[in-house]
Amino acid sequence: MSLDEIDWTVQRVVDVESPSDADFARWIAAVDARVPLAGELTLRIVDRDESHTLNEQWRGKAKPTNVLSFGYGDVPELLGDLVFCAPVVAEEARAQGKAFVDHWAHLTIHGLLHLSGHDHELSSEAEIMESEEIAILATLGISNPYETQHAA
Repeated sequence: MSLDEIDWTVQRVVDVESPSDADFARWIAAVDARVPLAGELTLRIVDRDESHTLNEQWRGKAKPTNVLSFGYGDVPELLGDLVFCAPVVAEEARAQGKAFVDHWAHLTIHGLLHLSGHDHELSSEAEIMESEEIAILATLGISNPYETQHAA
């Protein structure tokens, strides 16, 4: 697994528990091994207020969310940005009975698949994207997150 084509950084703008850079590197590499990635990537870890503002501005939803993906498909040197709301991710992991780091891995992989062109608006697209997520997570020794997920 190589990260040669990806220039990535983590911006931690809140002082809360979050994965290490080494964790993010493993997850990016796992996606890259299956779905080649290239370009600049920013992983930004934020609080509820910033997530709420971005989610409302870009998706019309007036609440914070676990992860937002911002792709720049027309600019090949930019892979995109993933914005994680750390408090929401932690709450979801607890509520769903998942290991903290496993839930972060899933959401990182989910966001990276969005940046690589996957979507889940249609059920057929969702099946493909979820299959990719499950396969990539399996390479990391993480079980299928959809089998243990509580109904939202």
